[in-house]
Amino acid sequence: MNILFCSVGRRCELLKDFRNTLGDKVKIVVTDNSHFAPALAFADVSYQVPLITHKDYIPTVLEICKNEKIDAVTTLIDPEIAILAEHRAEFEEIGVEVLAPYIETARLCFDKYEMYRYLSEKGVNTVRTFGNIGDFKAAFNAGEISFPVFVKPRTGSGSVGARRVESLELLEELMARDESLIVQELMTGKDMDADIYVDTVSHEPVAVFSKKKISTTIGGANKTISFKDQALFDFVTDALKVFEFNGPLDMDLFYQDGKYYLSEINPRFGGAYLHAYGAGVDFIKFIYNNVVNKQANKPCIGEYEEDVVMMMYDSVVIDSLAHLKERTKEI
Repeated sequence: MNILFCSVGRRCELLKDFRNTLGDKVKIVVTDNSHFAPALAFADVSYQVPLITHKDYIPTVLEICKNEKIDAVTTLIDPEIAILAEHRAEFEEIGVEVLAPYIETARLCFDKYEMYRYLSEKGVNTVRTFGNIGDFKAAFNAGEISFPVFVKPRTGSGSVGARRVESLELLEELMARDESLIVQELMTGKDMDADIYVDTVSHEPVAVFSKKKISTTIGGANKTISFKDQALFDFVTDALKVFEFNGPLDMDLFYQDGKYYLSEINPRFGGAYLHAYGAGVDFIKFIYNNVVNKQANKPCIGEYEEDVVMMMYDSVVIDSLAHLKERTKEI
């Protein structure tokens, strides 16, 4: 299998997991806008490409797919997911499976306020959200919500700009400065997430790995512990029925007052998928079976051990500037 990871950045351990599972049965091709992306060091072939907003970006990626005989493509950053989804037909024409959701689902996942509206319409428990200060103040004055609250960018990524707000005065000031912010009810229950694989042949979820967050940094959890709850599995699989996913995704959840609430969905390999892999939930085998064997995977939801702990730590890549430039192709 020849797989292309776009915007590979720092996702070194994920590439190592692909190599660990598939060995010489995989060729790992990666792209990034910078030849300083550390994960380039763990690929077989790497390309320096334009920014994802550049008019030549998709033509460049399609050319790489043709040159490297790519079987499947995915991205590791949120802003690119909808771009790949929008061009799915062009990739499929050259035999490339796009491991990203279909376009309407991709757009919903990137726009947190539209996601809230959609989930509410479909009857899926979610975190109450306001798209502007006027709607929030009306609910606040009616006694429907109280401080503290939580604000975040409507289309943000990696928890950038997210913060707790204690007063109306500060909230008004923040939202006047940044119209992209949305306001959410502050959830005080347990913070957790689930790594999910939606089969690209059957289009059904075949694996769910749930974990409680022990510690988080900007961008996600860095210490987690696995657990199993049939109520969570049921909630997740029911929620997925109103979307069109294709491949790996990460779902953020809260458990409060005896109920699960869906907060956000990142339809890509989550940063903490490493925990699922380490606990034996191998999405890489699923991808290989879908893409190479053209077969659906058998469901194995909840087939892992509880109380497996993940503890992330930092590492480095040391290389010469000359080798960095030599290793990364331009197209």
